[in-house]
Formats: sequence, structure tokens, C-alpha cells
Amino acid sequence: MKIGKYDWVFIALAAVVLMVFFVISGPEKTKKVPDNEAHKKSYDVFRQTDSKMEADKGCPACHNEQGGVPFPAKHPVKPKDGPMRCLFCHKLQKTQ
Repeated sequence: MKIGKYDWVFIALAAVVLMVFFVISGPEKTKKVPDNEAHKKSYDVFRQTDSKMEADKGCPACHNEQGGVPFPAKHPVKPKDGPMRCLFCHKLQKTQ
């Protein structure tokens, strides 16, 4: 099967799109969840359940707008009636 002119155009366009995504992605900017005593429960829950949503359930105990650990000024707020999804952006560190 011969690759035609339009096939090469498609391949080139796909390569350009992939290169643009690679160039604009840059380094990860969100902080990782510290592997310390304060976050031990979240790490333990994740190891037991393999579920980030289950591990997220412990975050509001300390991270909240009512006087808990303060969020940075540009940090998105928790959805009004939805669950907190901290681990969607903040990754757990690799542990032994």
C-alpha cells in the first residue's frame, strides 16, 4: 500500500499537534502531597483502597475556608455540593 500525499499531510499535521502539546505542557506546577504525619491518613487510605476519591475525603478536615490550612489566592474553591478533588491536581509522592 502506497502512502499518498494526503496521508503525509495528515501525518505531518498530527506530528505538529503532538509537538505543540509537548511544548506547552511544561513542568508540573502543582505541589505534591507531603509524605508527613499530617497526610499519613490519606496515604494509608489510598494504599488500602487504591482510590483517590476515598483519600480525598480526609482533606476537608484541615483544608477548608473556615480557618483551616489557608488556600493560595488563586486556588480554585471546592464545588458547592460536590466532593473535594484535591488529588485530581495534587499527586501523591512515591513511597516505599
